[in-house]
Amino acid sequence: MPNRLTKIVTRGGDKGETSLGDGTRLAKDHPRIALLGDVDELNSWIGVVLAHLSDGAVAKTLISVQHDLFDLGGALSLPGAALLSAAHVERIDAAAAALNEGLAPLKEFILPGGAPILAWLHVARTVCRRAERALAGLAREQPEVAQALRYLNRLSDYLFIATRFEARRLGVAETLWTKQHSISGADAAGEAE
Repeated sequence: MPNRLTKIVTRGGDKGETSLGDGTRLAKDHPRIALLGDVDELNSWIGVVLAHLSDGAVAKTLISVQHDLFDLGGALSLPGAALLSAAHVERIDAAAAALNEGLAPLKEFILPGGAPILAWLHVARTVCRRAERALAGLAREQPEVAQALRYLNRLSDYLFIATRFEARRLGVAETLWTKQHSISGADAAGEAE
């Protein structure tokens, strides 16, 4: 395999621009570059999760997800390139359905936390939602990104389900939102007295 990156420090971005894979120069705050950063950050947070997760269904899926996200980032750096496929979406859908099978129905909202791995999964989920929002903007201009948009939407759902699955596997109670702990709940309780 030939060397792909022979020079890491290029100084090419010193003036606030960067290059896409086709050589196009864009400002570092251009929406496409911001989206690339969101996808990269999401992949990094999934790496944090994997570094602290034992083998299992979630780890197996997230390893594939990391490769998918790397492919997505590469495709985003080449305008007009195909961005993921229906098969990617189907795979993440199937993984979410398999994890969700044994989980109890939700009766309240879940707050991030409970254990470090659960908190990191929630961070990955929220970063995924940010990437999804950024990709939605691109989708208005480029309909060919629709499958990638579906993938990120399903991935954020998968990460939420994975958090619940891991909480059950670890025997950690999910942190549920309760109105009594919020200021509005306290006010409502005080008025009722």
